Amino acid sequence: MKFINVGFGNMIAADRVVALANPDSAPIKRLIQDSKDDGRAIDVTCGRRTRAVIITDSEHVILSAIQTETIANRLENNSSAEDDGAEDEEIE
Repeated sequence: MKFINVGFGNMIAADRVVALANPDSAPIKRLIQDSKDDGRAIDVTCGRRTRAVIITDSEHVILSAIQTETIANRLENNSSAEDDGAEDEEIE
């Protein structure tokens, strides 16, 4: 299982991520409020401004202070590292 850093030493399982979103739009703001009301919100911003919203396959909503693009790059690097590992195994 691969983990990615979502800020301040907090890690999430990369294979559980379904979507990344900016918190600025009204639908995402409603999603955040609904998840807080239901107890599905996980706030890892450490009191800073929310810059990315991560939605998981378990319908949890993770609020991060890291930019959406940065998290996307970390996910991309993580998946390409997995692909490289699979290719190395086939060559041997």
